Parts: sequence; structure tokens; C-alpha cells
Amino acid sequence: MIPKVLTIAGSDSSGGAGIQADLKTFQEYGTFGFSAITSFVTMDPDDNWSHTVTSVDSDIVAKQLKTIYAGAPLAALKTGMLGEISTIEVARHYIEVFNQQNVVIDPVMACKGTTELLQPENVAKMTELLLPVATITTPNLIEAGILSGLGELHTIEDMKEAAKRILDLGPKNVVVKGGKRIAGNQAIDIFYDGQEFTTLENEMYLTDFNHGAGCTFAASITAGLAKGFTVKEAVIQGKAFVAAAIKDGLEINPFLGHVWHGAYNHAEARLPRP
Repeated sequence: MIPKVLTIAGSDSSGGAGIQADLKTFQEYGTFGFSAITSFVTMDPDDNWSHTVTSVDSDIVAKQLKTIYAGAPLAALKTGMLGEISTIEVARHYIEVFNQQNVVIDPVMACKGTTELLQPENVAKMTELLLPVATITTPNLIEAGILSGLGELHTIEDMKEAAKRILDLGPKNVVVKGGKRIAGNQAIDIFYDGQEFTTLENEMYLTDFNHGAGCTFAASITAGLAKGFTVKEAVIQGKAFVAAAIKDGLEINPFLGHVWHGAYNHAEARLPRP
């Protein structure tokens, strides 16, 4: 049976992050993806590639989820950009009512390409309603600094302390994504299960074609959990999947480049022309 997985997130019209990254990743893992769109992210090439985030009314998000949950149970769920407080409440409602297992909370607080963070009350509501039901949460350094109250994180020890504090907020596991922001020649993430830390390292790829890496990592973990991996196994596999996607990233437009979601499985070689 093919596992069914859900993403509740924003739509990235450029195809690299958000819903698009999640569904591509789910497919690469051999899972069947459903999606509830919370917002639309667009870029304007006539205005220095400025980004606009247009929210979807939470009633529409609820209607999408009602449609999705009318079918068979879902093996896993991830959240991405939620934005509105009412949308956060809708997501929690469906997780609770359907006793959803394998919940991955990617605590997206800003859209890449903008400097605008979520309002503090939105972050507070996400912390209150979603982290306590999370199997794992996947903050980057900025998000981990905000959730932990530590501010800027610069070292592996900072990441470990942030992970401990975030775990106290309710999730069963935490992975803090350091990526290329931690000094050195390795891309480092820290996984914490409440008892021990696991340092995940791979070669750092100095590329700007990494748009969508965070979403892809969280989606990888989600699909891995749906296929029966332990949380730690799903994180380790997700790290390898997204590393390949970053290594083989591609230019999309003059503003940015994306990770290649098919890199790990060499999707470009599928169905060659006769």
C-alpha cells in the first residue's frame, strides 16, 4: 500500500519551495501527497524580484482539509508556512480530531526573499498549538533562536542548547538546521530526541541554488516517517536527500536557483526518449 501524506503550506509559484517542494519530495519517496494551500508566494521581475505573500482564508484551508480527511487515514503530515492565527488553529483542530500521527512541524516564520518575520502573536500561537503535537520540529537557526529565546545562534553548542529549550515546548524531537551558517566546511544539523544529540554532517556545497532546501528536508522526514522509518532514521535519510538536492541545484531565473528534488533518485534519467 502506498502511504498517504499531507502538507499544509504555502504555494511557491516558482516551483522550488512550499507545496511544490513537498509534493515533489513525497513522490520521490514513493508516497502519495495531498496538499492544503495556505498562501500564494509570487515574485515580480519588474520590481527587483520583490516577493508578495497572499494568504488564503482559513475557511478555505478548512474546506481543503475536510476534503482530504474524508478519505483513508494519512500516514504523516507536515506543516510549512501557515501565517494566519486562524489557519494555525484549523491545522491543530484537524491534527487533534483525526489523532494524526507522525506530525512534522516546520516552523516557517518568514518567506525567503523577504525580511518580514511573522508577528510575535503568530509565533506564540504556533508554539502553543502545534509544537505540543509535533513528532518533530525542524527550525533553521533563525527560527531556533526565536523559539528558544536565545537569539542569534553561532556555534554547535548554541544549537544544542536551543534544541533542549525547544523540546521543552512540547515536540518529541527537534532538529536544528545549521546548514552553511555555521563556520567550517561542513553543513551541520543537530538532532535531539530528549536524551542524546546526534550531529549530522555532510560536505558544504557553496551554491546559491538552494531555494527550497528547508521545505524539502522537512518533507523528506515526513515521507520517511510515513514509510516506517524511526524519527532518527528519517532525519538521517532526509539529510542525505536534501544534500543531493542542493549539490545538483539549478538556476531558475535571474533572481534565484532551486534545489533539484529528483537528484537523490536521479529522476532526470527516467523515461528516456525511445
